[in-house]
Formats: sequence, structure tokens, C-alpha cells
Amino acid sequence: MKFGFDIDDTLINLRAHAFSLYNKKLGKNITIETFHALERVEIHEPFGLTDAEGSAMWNSSLDEIYFTDCPIFEAALETLQTLHEQGHKIYYITSRPKDHCRQTQQWMKAQGFPIEEGHFFCGMQDAEKVAIIKELALDVYVDDKPAVLETLQGISTKVILKNQSYNQHVTLPRLHHWQEFLSIIND
Repeated sequence: MKFGFDIDDTLINLRAHAFSLYNKKLGKNITIETFHALERVEIHEPFGLTDAEGSAMWNSSLDEIYFTDCPIFEAALETLQTLHEQGHKIYYITSRPKDHCRQTQQWMKAQGFPIEEGHFFCGMQDAEKVAIIKELALDVYVDDKPAVLETLQGISTKVILKNQSYNQHVTLPRLHHWQEFLSIIND
């Protein structure tokens, strides 16, 4: 089978990692409960930042956010390694900027993610992911963002939503914990 995965907030807990970095950078102590209550993808509001200030802070912090000690969701790495060992094809489809593509691949390989040549796509807008997913004829695709998943209506790919506070309104098969993945794809 062919499996496609978003990276940020699907395989790795990027937003929570960035939230922690924001606390340090801004000298704040905003609780993780506040983070888990966010109904938007953006994380800047609890810090009193406007959308423009939040965007500027995110963009100026990308290297630190992307390439430091961002935690992998429990069992995500092991799940992908198992799929790879079973002979399945693994594809990564991320909206990360193209200029971060090579370093993202290197970081993921260093973490132990199975990455094959030609199976890593980055630099597209969220809505553009659907073209790659269709072209690859993926059997299963996992992402966290409603804006991406809503573009995948009516295709044969099984779409799975990685549960996040900002996607509660979406009705799709929902992955709460990576330990559930194999049972979800077999349903």
C-alpha cells in the first residue's frame, strides 16, 4: 500500500513545541492547557500578539521551531517504521517552505523516519497537496489541517484526521493516538 503523511502536528508535535519556545522567548508561562484549548492552528493569541505579530514571530523562529528538539508523537515513528518494514511505500507531503526541505529530510532521517528518494514533497500550499496525493494514488493519507482534508473530498484515498484542538468540527476517521493507526486503516 501507499501511505502519505503530513509532518507537522501529524507526526511531530510542532505547535506544542513552538508554544514552549514562545513561552521562553517572551518570558511567559502560558499553560499547556491554554494551548490545548486553541481553536485555530495559529498559537500566538495567548501571548497577546496580533495576527501580524504572530506571523512575524513564527517566520523569524522557523529554524528553531523546525530543527531543535521537537517531540515525535508517541508511536508515530514506530508505526511508520513497521509499515516500511512490511514493504509499504511511505510518502511525506508537507507545506514546509521549499528552502527548509533538505534540512527537514535530514532531521527526519536522523530521528529514524524511513525516507526513500523521491518520496518527500514540500513547499506547496495546503490546497495544493491534493494534486500530489492524487498523482501518487495514495491508499491512505493522514493530516491535521481541515483546509487540506476538505480538498480531498470525493477521491479514493482513505483520509485520516490527526486529532487536534482546531479540527474538532471535521467529521472524518480520527487518529487520537498513533497506537490506533493500524486498526483505523483496517476498518
